[in-house]
Amino acid sequence: MGDPKYPRKVWRKPKRPLNYELKMEELKTLGTFGLRTKRELWKAHTELSRVRHQARSLLALRQEVRAEKEPILLRSLARIGLVSSDATLDDVLNLNATDLLSRRLQTIVTKKLGFKTPYQARQAVIHGHIMIGERRVDIPSYTVRVDEEDSVRFTPESKIPKMLEDTKTKDSRNRPK
Repeated sequence: MGDPKYPRKVWRKPKRPLNYELKMEELKTLGTFGLRTKRELWKAHTELSRVRHQARSLLALRQEVRAEKEPILLRSLARIGLVSSDATLDDVLNLNATDLLSRRLQTIVTKKLGFKTPYQARQAVIHGHIMIGERRVDIPSYTVRVDEEDSVRFTPESKIPKMLEDTKTKDSRNRPK
Protein backbone atom coordinates (compact mmCIF):
# COMPACT_ATOMS: atom_id res chain seq x y z
CA MET A 1 0.00 0.00 0.00
CA GLY A 2 2.68 2.47 0.82
CA ASP A 3 3.56 4.74 3.68
CA PRO A 4 0.90 7.38 4.44
CA LYS A 5 3.68 9.85 5.19
CA TYR A 6 4.78 9.69 1.58
CA PRO A 7 1.75 10.01 -0.68
CA ARG A 8 2.24 9.51 -4.38
CA LYS A 9 2.21 12.44 -6.73
CA VAL A 10 -1.13 13.30 -8.30
CA TRP A 11 0.41 15.14 -11.24
CA ARG A 12 2.87 14.55 -14.05
CA LYS A 13 4.99 17.21 -15.68
CA PRO A 14 4.79 17.74 -19.44
CA LYS A 15 7.18 15.67 -21.52
CA ARG A 16 8.54 18.76 -23.28
CA PRO A 17 8.58 21.55 -20.68
CA LEU A 18 10.53 24.00 -22.85
CA ASN A 19 8.07 23.95 -25.75
CA TYR A 20 7.21 27.64 -26.37
CA GLU A 21 3.66 27.07 -27.62
CA LEU A 22 2.90 24.81 -24.65
CA LYS A 23 4.27 27.40 -22.22
CA MET A 24 2.16 30.17 -23.72
CA GLU A 25 -0.95 27.98 -23.66
CA GLU A 26 -0.28 27.06 -20.02
CA LEU A 27 0.16 30.71 -19.02
CA LYS A 28 -3.08 31.67 -20.75
CA THR A 29 -4.93 28.89 -18.93
CA LEU A 30 -3.35 29.90 -15.60
CA GLY A 31 -4.62 33.45 -16.03
CA THR A 32 -8.07 32.43 -17.27
CA PHE A 33 -8.79 30.14 -14.33
CA GLY A 34 -6.72 31.95 -11.68
CA LEU A 35 -4.45 29.03 -10.90
CA ARG A 36 -1.62 29.60 -8.44
CA THR A 37 0.97 27.31 -10.02
CA LYS A 38 1.37 25.21 -13.12
CA ARG A 39 1.18 22.20 -10.85
CA GLU A 40 -2.57 22.81 -10.47
CA LEU A 41 -2.88 22.70 -14.25
CA TRP A 42 -0.79 19.55 -14.43
CA LYS A 43 -3.07 17.93 -11.83
CA ALA A 44 -6.05 18.64 -14.09
CA HIS A 45 -4.21 17.19 -17.09
CA THR A 46 -3.28 14.08 -15.10
CA GLU A 47 -6.83 13.56 -13.83
CA LEU A 48 -8.16 13.99 -17.35
CA SER A 49 -5.58 11.51 -18.62
CA ARG A 50 -6.76 8.99 -16.02
CA VAL A 51 -10.41 9.40 -17.04
CA ARG A 52 -9.63 9.15 -20.75
CA HIS A 53 -7.54 6.02 -20.08
CA GLN A 54 -10.54 4.45 -18.34
CA ALA A 55 -12.72 5.27 -21.35
CA ARG A 56 -10.21 3.78 -23.79
CA SER A 57 -9.90 0.60 -21.73
CA LEU A 58 -13.72 0.31 -21.67
CA LEU A 59 -13.78 0.53 -25.46
CA ALA A 60 -11.44 -2.47 -25.63
CA LEU A 61 -13.67 -4.70 -23.48
CA ARG A 62 -16.28 -7.19 -24.66
CA GLN A 63 -19.78 -5.81 -25.13
CA GLU A 64 -21.29 -7.54 -22.07
CA VAL A 65 -18.60 -6.30 -19.69
CA ARG A 66 -18.58 -2.88 -21.27
CA ALA A 67 -22.36 -2.51 -20.88
CA GLU A 68 -21.91 -3.23 -17.20
CA LYS A 69 -19.01 -0.84 -16.48
CA GLU A 70 -19.64 2.04 -18.90
CA PRO A 71 -22.64 3.55 -17.06
CA ILE A 72 -20.63 3.72 -13.84
CA LEU A 73 -17.98 5.95 -15.43
CA LEU A 74 -20.50 8.08 -17.31
CA ARG A 75 -22.65 8.55 -14.20
CA SER A 76 -19.68 9.69 -12.12
CA LEU A 77 -18.62 12.18 -14.81
CA ALA A 78 -22.20 13.44 -15.23
CA ARG A 79 -22.47 13.93 -11.47
CA ILE A 80 -19.58 16.41 -11.51
CA GLY A 81 -20.80 18.04 -14.70
CA LEU A 82 -18.09 17.01 -17.14
CA VAL A 83 -20.48 15.26 -19.53
CA SER A 84 -24.24 15.31 -20.04
CA SER A 85 -26.42 12.50 -18.71
CA ASP A 86 -26.87 11.01 -22.21
CA ALA A 87 -23.16 11.13 -23.13
CA THR A 88 -21.11 8.39 -24.76
CA LEU A 89 -17.49 7.32 -24.38
CA ASP A 90 -16.61 9.51 -27.37
CA ASP A 91 -17.70 12.54 -25.33
CA VAL A 92 -15.39 11.43 -22.54
CA LEU A 93 -12.49 11.11 -24.98
CA ASN A 94 -13.21 14.64 -26.28
CA LEU A 95 -12.87 16.25 -22.84
CA ASN A 96 -10.06 18.72 -22.27
CA ALA A 97 -8.45 20.29 -19.21
CA THR A 98 -10.53 23.47 -19.40
CA ASP A 99 -13.70 21.39 -18.91
CA LEU A 100 -12.26 20.03 -15.68
CA LEU A 101 -10.94 23.41 -14.53
CA SER A 102 -14.32 25.04 -15.09
CA ARG A 103 -15.83 22.73 -12.44
CA ARG A 104 -13.50 24.02 -9.70
CA LEU A 105 -15.05 25.96 -6.83
CA GLN A 106 -12.87 28.96 -7.60
CA THR A 107 -14.19 29.19 -11.17
CA ILE A 108 -17.82 28.68 -10.21
CA VAL A 109 -17.56 31.32 -7.48
CA THR A 110 -16.08 33.75 -10.02
CA LYS A 111 -18.96 33.25 -12.42
CA LYS A 112 -21.80 32.94 -9.94
CA LEU A 113 -21.00 35.47 -7.23
CA GLY A 114 -19.75 38.32 -9.42
CA PHE A 115 -16.05 38.63 -8.73
CA LYS A 116 -14.02 40.63 -11.24
CA THR A 117 -11.14 38.17 -11.41
CA PRO A 118 -10.66 34.51 -10.50
CA TYR A 119 -7.87 35.60 -8.14
CA GLN A 120 -10.39 37.56 -6.04
CA ALA A 121 -12.62 34.50 -5.93
CA ARG A 122 -9.67 32.35 -4.90
CA GLN A 123 -8.88 34.67 -2.03
CA ALA A 124 -12.52 34.64 -0.85
CA VAL A 125 -12.55 30.83 -0.93
CA ILE A 126 -9.25 30.48 0.92
CA HIS A 127 -10.28 32.92 3.65
CA GLY A 128 -13.49 31.01 4.34
CA HIS A 129 -16.13 33.34 2.86
CA ILE A 130 -17.79 30.67 0.70
CA MET A 131 -20.27 27.98 1.70
CA ILE A 132 -21.68 25.03 -0.21
CA GLY A 133 -24.97 24.17 1.40
CA GLU A 134 -24.37 24.35 5.15
CA ARG A 135 -20.61 23.76 5.18
CA ARG A 136 -17.76 26.17 4.68
CA VAL A 137 -15.32 25.14 1.95
CA ASP A 138 -11.87 26.73 1.79
CA ILE A 139 -10.31 24.65 -1.00
CA PRO A 140 -10.26 26.47 -4.37
CA SER A 141 -9.66 23.23 -6.29
CA TYR A 142 -12.76 21.53 -4.82
CA THR A 143 -14.73 19.97 -7.69
CA VAL A 144 -18.31 21.18 -7.42
CA ARG A 145 -20.96 18.61 -8.27
CA VAL A 146 -23.97 19.61 -10.34
CA ASP A 147 -26.37 19.22 -7.42
CA GLU A 148 -24.17 21.45 -5.21
CA GLU A 149 -23.79 24.23 -7.76
CA ASP A 150 -27.01 26.04 -6.79
CA SER A 151 -26.08 26.07 -3.09
CA VAL A 152 -22.78 27.96 -3.51
CA ARG A 153 -23.05 31.21 -1.56
CA PHE A 154 -21.31 33.59 0.80
CA THR A 155 -21.16 32.87 4.51
CA PRO A 156 -23.66 34.91 6.54
CA GLU A 157 -20.95 36.91 8.34
CA SER A 158 -19.02 37.75 5.15
CA LYS A 159 -18.71 41.41 4.20
CA ILE A 160 -17.61 40.67 0.63
CA PRO A 161 -21.07 40.96 -1.01
CA LYS A 162 -21.41 44.52 0.28
CA MET A 163 -17.88 45.35 -0.87
CA LEU A 164 -18.58 43.95 -4.36
CA GLU A 165 -21.76 45.99 -4.59
CA ASP A 166 -19.93 49.16 -3.52
CA THR A 167 -17.27 48.68 -6.18
CA LYS A 168 -19.95 48.10 -8.84
CA THR A 169 -21.72 51.34 -7.94
CA LYS A 170 -18.40 53.25 -7.95
CA ASP A 171 -17.54 51.81 -11.36
CA SER A 172 -20.92 52.74 -12.80
CA ARG A 173 -20.58 56.32 -11.52
CA ASN A 174 -17.03 56.72 -12.86
CA ARG A 175 -17.83 55.50 -16.37
CA PRO A 176 -18.00 58.20 -19.03
CA LYS A 177 -21.39 58.52 -20.67
